[in-house]
Amino acid sequence: MSEKALQYIRDNRDRLLEKLNEFLSIPSVSTDKKHKTDVSNAADFVVTYLNDIGFENVEKQETNGHPLVYGEYNGAGPDAPTVLFYGHYDVQPADPIDLWDSDPFMPEVRNGRLFARGSSDDKGQVFMHLAVFEAYMKTEGNIPINVKVCIEGEEEIGSENLYDILHEKKEQFQADFAVISDSGMAAKNQPTILYGLKGFTGIEITVTGPDHDLHSGMYGGAVRNPIVALSHILASMKDENEVVTVDGFYDDVEALTDEERKLMEQAPGEDFLETTGISETVSEKGFTAKEHTMGRPTFEINGIYGGYQGEGTKTIIPSSATAKITCRLVPGQDPNKIQQLLEMHVNRVAPSGVTVEVKKEKLSAKAYKVEPTHPLIKKAAISYTKAFGKETVYLRMGGSIPVVEWMEAIYDMPIVLLGFGTPDDRLHSPNESFPLDSFDKGMETLVYYWDEVKK
Repeated sequence: MSEKALQYIRDNRDRLLEKLNEFLSIPSVSTDKKHKTDVSNAADFVVTYLNDIGFENVEKQETNGHPLVYGEYNGAGPDAPTVLFYGHYDVQPADPIDLWDSDPFMPEVRNGRLFARGSSDDKGQVFMHLAVFEAYMKTEGNIPINVKVCIEGEEEIGSENLYDILHEKKEQFQADFAVISDSGMAAKNQPTILYGLKGFTGIEITVTGPDHDLHSGMYGGAVRNPIVALSHILASMKDENEVVTVDGFYDDVEALTDEERKLMEQAPGEDFLETTGISETVSEKGFTAKEHTMGRPTFEINGIYGGYQGEGTKTIIPSSATAKITCRLVPGQDPNKIQQLLEMHVNRVAPSGVTVEVKKEKLSAKAYKVEPTHPLIKKAAISYTKAFGKETVYLRMGGSIPVVEWMEAIYDMPIVLLGFGTPDDRLHSPNESFPLDSFDKGMETLVYYWDEVKK
């Protein structure tokens, strides 16, 4: 069955690329209210495509924010498995525009890459699935498995309404397993199974001293400086060996097995010195940089501000100072518990003479992990290798995709992460792009995968 679909993709490649460009040309920036109509138009594009393919019950479902697109295909019959395909059609803002080498919403091919906002994250990867469904329907009249589609317009703003929708419409979205293509590969043309994601949580600490900025000459030595107080608090939370010193932080961490450490060692990794400009890597004592980024929890200060920020000197004791902290979590860790531990630590070490407020991040998620030996994962690895001509490697990612944890918790089903992006795609940055190799071989991978799942 796959040969006809593969040939269709090859014969129609230019037309499919033009159709993707049409999708990418819609500035569906979910965070900017002025693009509300554009976001809706992008949802309409998906609805029209699904209807044209032959999906049933295609709906543009309104939410309290941007719409979600749902569709079903049940033509494979009751004995065939059902997959829930998730993706998102919204994109990040293109700012700063002047750093783009071409218009972010006028797709352009250069040096084997398609440049446009959303080309990799996630319109390009969503489109590949739709194109493969089209190929099956146009050549065979059916898709090998039953499909439910959930493509949202709020991923880039934290999927604000999706969790409630998945809960409320549990029967509608229920499936045997889910597939998500909103991730990437270890390197260009290196097929990669992503079998784990980190969880996420965070807090914001605000230290307040006097009710207004004070003259440092008149009040220095009598009033505690909130920035200094905040600095003491932050310095007490992680040591020079990159070990988090908050009591209980590591209590529930699922240890890395020898097998996993071997997988991580064998997998190709990013050259951090080259790509970041640092002089040396630092990681938790006892672990390599790859092991720490993939399989150990992290604690990072993402921003700190307070006092005078302008040119020159302004001799004040600032009224307040704030720090934003996030943690990437691993299997076993509970985001709510970690927030509580962080808050308890802050309150315990907070110096006198100031008040400290801890605000907890609302968007939290547990880590996700599926065993690399799971049959659906093995089938994905076979399909990747067929398409790319290389052995598939296995990785856990340091990033977080909250919807993955939500789907596992609500539906208790395995989630397969079939990503085709590369480290050079510049996600969320100017000059985002997607390799045409990934576009072509990624669609081939999907054709092979649906046939493998059907077996």
